[in-house]
Amino acid sequence: MTAGPTLTERFSALAPGYDAVLSDVWGVIHNGVEAFADACDALIRFRAKGGRVVLITNAPRPGAVVVKLLDRLKVPREAYDAIVSSGDVTRAVMEKRAGKKVFHIGPERDLPIFDGLGLSFVPWREADYVVCTGLADDEIETPETYRGLLTDIRARGLFMLCGNPDLVVERGTRLVYCAGALADLYGELGGEVLYAGKPHAPIYDQAMQRVATARGSAAPLARTLAIGDSVRTDLTGATRYGIDCLFVTAGIHAEELGDRHDPDLSAVRKMFDEAGIAPKAITRRLVW
Repeated sequence: MTAGPTLTERFSALAPGYDAVLSDVWGVIHNGVEAFADACDALIRFRAKGGRVVLITNAPRPGAVVVKLLDRLKVPREAYDAIVSSGDVTRAVMEKRAGKKVFHIGPERDLPIFDGLGLSFVPWREADYVVCTGLADDEIETPETYRGLLTDIRARGLFMLCGNPDLVVERGTRLVYCAGALADLYGELGGEVLYAGKPHAPIYDQAMQRVATARGSAAPLARTLAIGDSVRTDLTGATRYGIDCLFVTAGIHAEELGDRHDPDLSAVRKMFDEAGIAPKAITRRLVW
């Protein structure tokens, strides 16, 4: 086992080395039920010192819709300059498939992702492709609930567009399944999947464009920091894109790592060793 990154108690120790932050949302600045005041304060302080913050989320909804959710959770707008969501990337892909018939897998709350696109929604037997934004009822369903449906869709050879590559997300103190879990199962069945959000490059491209707009000039990758709590999406995405990552342990991996407030550092490092990648630093929670 390698020594791995050390535990960083405060973001203020790292902040001077960066001009821009691409911060995850769920698990870093809120848990789906309430905002994390310390994390919001840290981002506000970073911006006050001239840094720029773009929130980068795998939420399968347009960024403008995510803003309203953050408002309800009392995440201050002073904490960020812009938001880029996997919903934004998903819409861009769908716009290129204008006129195609779509079968949607997901809850009604995700329907704003389709607003204004003029799509035709049909049963899976009549569809040209599938858009998956999540489970219809993630409180009680699991990916296995969908195995039969996905097997039938695979038999038709339909392409799937995944609007949220996350496997799970925090909702309060629980983890619930996301679209990525269904997309992975579809891939295991031999289906073709395009993942719209992290860890794939298009969402980072959009985020860096928003950084450049906020700063008035592009930020060097060497001075851009990703903050996130997922190895699969946040850490992998940052590493592939060529930017540093501050990894938050009290997120979706918290139960694997021991006490949410006092993670087992050997377990943390083992997780990175198994993934074959490591962040610039780790922290329990984002605190200035």
